[in-house]
Amino acid sequence: MQTNRDLALEEDSMNIALILAGGSGTRVGGAVPKQYRRVGGRPVISYCLETFSRLEEIGHIQIVAEEQWRSLAAESIRGKTYDFSKPGMTRQLSIFSGLRDLMGTFEGDDLVVIHDAARPLVSGKQILDCINGARGHDGAMPVLPVKDTLYVSDSGERVSGLLDRGRIYAGQSPECFALGLYYEANRVLLPERILRVSGSTEPAVMAGMDIALVKGDEDNYKITTEKDMERFCNEVERNETRR
Repeated sequence: MQTNRDLALEEDSMNIALILAGGSGTRVGGAVPKQYRRVGGRPVISYCLETFSRLEEIGHIQIVAEEQWRSLAAESIRGKTYDFSKPGMTRQLSIFSGLRDLMGTFEGDDLVVIHDAARPLVSGKQILDCINGARGHDGAMPVLPVKDTLYVSDSGERVSGLLDRGRIYAGQSPECFALGLYYEANRVLLPERILRVSGSTEPAVMAGMDIALVKGDEDNYKITTEKDMERFCNEVERNETRR
């Protein structure tokens, strides 16, 4: 029986991690961006970088980060080639910056695995599920079913209708895409339309790319607010106590 790892190693194309670490983390607060704050004696970004570094299926790690934080990020990478890209004005422009640098070195049929540094608890299994989910498609993304009832309001004051939550999913990262197709899907949105992109998979959908869904992970949450940071700190502390 083939495992996720067997499947991920079958293809000749390379799997490239693109880690987004250029945000300012203003909603969490503090002078240090959330992805570089120390939790458990190490920066938040180190947790996902160690997970990606341990996977032999990942051939290269590209990090989108400001120059002042790059040495801190590099400390967590072991046994992989890595490089850095300059952040853009928006999240999607940061992604495009990384894609543009990768296109100068790697092949269009390689797979780019895009992940937020602010999701420190991504598991190796989730990464492999996404890589394998992209097989036979142009990409894949992890999703979670929506649990709450979703209402629509045209005015912002009264309920206009309900959405069918059976057809609605919450997206997570990592998101995997065929590098060449995804680069082109973003390039054609320059310079204005890319500024209105609200999710990594949106350019792929706009370009008609075939994106598969894979099961997400509740533990792979994004640190967005101070409450999220407190949750992560508590989980790290509990794990340290168990050792």
